[in-house]
Amino acid sequence: MQFTVTDVPERERFEARDEAGVVAGFVTYQLTGTIIAYTHTEVDPAFEGKGVGSTLARAVMDDARARKRTVVPICPFLADWLVKHPEYEGIVVRSTRKVK
Repeated sequence: MQFTVTDVPERERFEARDEAGVVAGFVTYQLTGTIIAYTHTEVDPAFEGKGVGSTLARAVMDDARARKRTVVPICPFLADWLVKHPEYEGIVVRSTRKVK
């Protein structure tokens, strides 16, 4: 199953939709300047186990990198996902790094 992820800034979230346009999941965020805090990831139960969470995580991180944003991963799902994806480490704020 394919999912399309789009930014919906008026709702402060990225949405993953299936081929029929149904929202399968989303990641909420708070944006301040170039700092984006991802606060929550939610997947519709009907789509659990189909890769929606990982698709969202990769899409939001790729978007942050492309826009030269600094990421604060408040969402536990995203924070755990990032442990397995060190290629994003350069744009992620950890407790030992200061936000510039």
